[in-house]
Amino acid sequence: CSAQTIWVLLLLWLIGIVLGGFIGDYLGGITSLKWLAYGKSFGLTSPLVLDMGVVVIQFGLTIRFTIAGIIGMIIATFIYKKM
Repeated sequence: CSAQTIWVLLLLWLIGIVLGGFIGDYLGGITSLKWLAYGKSFGLTSPLVLDMGVVVIQFGLTIRFTIAGIIGMIIATFIYKKM
């Protein structure tokens, strides 16, 4: 595997997670599909602040995995293997 193909796979995974998250949020309002929006968040709940007197920098990162996002990631892997 070359570095370029790994970047393509990572990009497809990111697209799958984002689209899956959107689909999960959209369809989560339907009672029978509510399980698609189920997920867990990881990361910093409050931002990390670096105050240097003149400049204040805030760092924050939260990642939310949902069932729909994981399904999107699996579909992205199948698309990658078909390429």
